[in-house]
Amino acid sequence: MTAVGTGYDLGSNTYSPAGRVFQVEYAEKAVEHSGTVIGVRCKDGVVMAVEKLIRSKMLVPKSYRRIFTVAKSAGMAIGGVLPDGRQLVNRGRQEALNYKRNFGIEIPGKVLSNRIAMFVHAYTEYWHLRPFGVSVLLATYDENIGPALFMIDPSGENHQYNGVAVGKGQQQARVELEKLDFEKLTCAEAAVKLGEIIYSVHDELKDKPLELEMSWICDASDRKHVLVPDEILEAAKAAGSKVKEDEESDDEDEEMAT
Repeated sequence: MTAVGTGYDLGSNTYSPAGRVFQVEYAEKAVEHSGTVIGVRCKDGVVMAVEKLIRSKMLVPKSYRRIFTVAKSAGMAIGGVLPDGRQLVNRGRQEALNYKRNFGIEIPGKVLSNRIAMFVHAYTEYWHLRPFGVSVLLATYDENIGPALFMIDPSGENHQYNGVAVGKGQQQARVELEKLDFEKLTCAEAAVKLGEIIYSVHDELKDKPLELEMSWICDASDRKHVLVPDEILEAAKAAGSKVKEDEESDDEDEEMAT
């Protein structure tokens, strides 16, 4: 019995008889095995949070990043293969710089997301290339549409969201995101909520230790993409730790009851 995909997964330019592109699906699997990445568009901006899995105790804290600034008014969070994500960060920076040189203004978020998506899609068209093993969240703030959140997946598909999650805990995170009222939520409130979600989806038994990384682009940051202030980050960590402790105590109570 031959394995699924045999002969049809040797290049990303080949469709299977069922119309599937296996190389793209393999890239999506790489994203699903990485730490959870969450983004939320609020009434005053966009917040992104990343569950960074620390693979070595000897790693210098804060030296391992998954959130990057692409332009003054745009930031990118990476889920999946980090070196692939860095290439998209560099591409986004190049697109933003060229746009400002040509037109004298910051690149609109929708234009930037479309250009990065087209670049990602190009890597699914040729046999000598492989798809990027990342899904990226792009947070922007411009005069045309205000704060916006985009997600670009390994196929080059590009959509705008109020809230989205990628990575191993995406299903559980999306359930929690659906409960939020994005029109009333502020970025400060969202940061604490994302901390709770990140810690709740983290499995301490199966996963490596986590380090929470978080950024925002909002009115409080003068509409510039920056890491959240330390006091907001600490509040998010404290809220997340409390939620995790409550879940563990509930599990213990259930075990004792049985």
